[in-house]
Amino acid sequence: MAGDATLEPRADDEHPLQRLWGRSSSFRPRIVLAVVSTVLNKLFDIAPELLIGVAIDVVVRTDGSFVGQVFDVADREDQLLILGGLTAIAWALESASDYVAARLWRGLSQDLQHDLRVDAYRHVQELDTAWFEDRESGRVLTVLNDDVNQLERFLDVGAAQIILTVTNVIAVGAVFFTISPSLALTAFVPIPVIIAGSLLFQRRLGPRYEAVRERAGRLGGLIGGNLGGIATIKAFGAEDREAARVRAASLDYAVANRRAIAYSSAFVPLIRMAILVGFILTLVLGGRAALDGTLEIGLYSVLVFMTQRLLWPLTQLGETLDLYQRGVASIRRILDLLDVPVTIRPGTRELHHRAADGVAVPLPVRFADVRFSYGARPDAAVDDADRIPVLHGLQLDVPAGETHAIVGATGAGKSTVVKLLLRLYDPDSGALTVGGVPAAELSFTALRGAVGYVGQDTFLFDGTVAENLRYGAPDADDDALRRAAELAEAHEFVEALPHGYDTPVGERGVKLSGGQRQRLTIARALVRDPAILVLDEATSAVDNETEAAIQRSLLRVAHDRTTIVIAHRLSTIRHADRIHVMDAGVVAEAGTHDELVARGGRYAALWSVQTGEVSDALLGRPSPER
Repeated sequence: MAGDATLEPRADDEHPLQRLWGRSSSFRPRIVLAVVSTVLNKLFDIAPELLIGVAIDVVVRTDGSFVGQVFDVADREDQLLILGGLTAIAWALESASDYVAARLWRGLSQDLQHDLRVDAYRHVQELDTAWFEDRESGRVLTVLNDDVNQLERFLDVGAAQIILTVTNVIAVGAVFFTISPSLALTAFVPIPVIIAGSLLFQRRLGPRYEAVRERAGRLGGLIGGNLGGIATIKAFGAEDREAARVRAASLDYAVANRRAIAYSSAFVPLIRMAILVGFILTLVLGGRAALDGTLEIGLYSVLVFMTQRLLWPLTQLGETLDLYQRGVASIRRILDLLDVPVTIRPGTRELHHRAADGVAVPLPVRFADVRFSYGARPDAAVDDADRIPVLHGLQLDVPAGETHAIVGATGAGKSTVVKLLLRLYDPDSGALTVGGVPAAELSFTALRGAVGYVGQDTFLFDGTVAENLRYGAPDADDDALRRAAELAEAHEFVEALPHGYDTPVGERGVKLSGGQRQRLTIARALVRDPAILVLDEATSAVDNETEAAIQRSLLRVAHDRTTIVIAHRLSTIRHADRIHVMDAGVVAEAGTHDELVARGGRYAALWSVQTGEVSDALLGRPSPER
């Protein structure tokens, strides 16, 4: 998918685990403690094998055993009792350290993945709107959910297993070289083969697991998009076609997984054959040394047990490597998402848009020679040649307390004006001020907190009517909700719902009609008592009677605030203080309704079309012959 590079591996030399360590400063003490506990657990784990060899030494030798010399105990039964006590202590310490290590690793996996998911989500919320327009939401969801879960699985099992394997090789190797350097070399013959094989498999598995994660993102994006558009799929009878697309994407994901599994599955059998060589060499050569009398029977027993202890855990290296590669691929994608730069940052200045009694004070809005193109930003996913110019030196003055309307043909730049006002985008050039302060210098809380926005997309959250109305003003009381609902002509239908204001509306308000959803979004904006009210086609989904009622209400609330209305239905804005007619990114004409109709320009033509008083010339038809 074009423009999705920020979700793919970035080209740098720093390993994902190094990047994760750099971001996890608060977790480092716990990570160190978990590593120490895991190392101690492995050391206590191999102690019984050493004690078995010592026990055999006690049984075989009539006197001068290792235990007898160390503890100065001659009786062999007493020596065995001492070994029994030491074994019990070793097992107890191994069990305790295993419990501590497991608690630490699992706690780390939960806390670290929780922090990463929340940080990534917060970061995604701060990214500019253009970033989302270049990407499927399902692919981002895959990173926030599936990739974070992969990290959790790696920390739960893989990280501890890697440390246990390394500790095991070092500790057992030290025992071997202490007892018999020559046998140590034979026992370690398989190790270089296993290491070389591991590196080879890691190189080959890495790209395959990157492909798996990338295809998982595609599949998630496709399914997420289809679920969001399920009504359209049903309306066009496209269920089979979409099921086929999901089947193809799922098959692509499965194929990528099978390619990775084919390599990871071959790893354990190869390691087993290498282990067999090391075990046979120790068994045969060590046995000869014991028969020749150059190696004590007890030490020989230790080496035989230790060979098993040294090499057999390496059979799990394939599974560990599998978890490692999946974890690294997911960590890279999570951190790449966190590294996406935030291009639109808030300022620090505040707005004084509340009077002493808490009532909103209207604020002026001014666009001065504003130019804007979609794609014109530092991290643009499109080339300069593909940028879409929208505004070409826009001049727009909305004095405080007035109602101004913006009309024009589709693509004239009307909705872009609102996006710039909310700082979903920043202008390429020119000045945008709110309350006399440059918008870029205002904090998001100040700027967006002063605006009540009602857009064309009537989005409601999965909750009750009251919860949706309080979304912009969590502390609003029931009376405020009722007043706003009455102004938006929503109170009557809300009261008729099964549970009134406590009625669930469903995901995206699916349980309500389009007109009901739109009236609730208007009420939600009014609950905030905003200094600036922005209505972007706010009555497009209501019937004529409801529209007329809403317009009467808006006339009342508009007196107390600055109101900007974007409309296609000119009847809804005929009483505005000023109407701005946009064409090709500039204001082509402006005035009151009566002035513009009398002028006979673009607005007059639009008015004639909507009122039915349209001539053949305006429709582009030739006049009938006379």
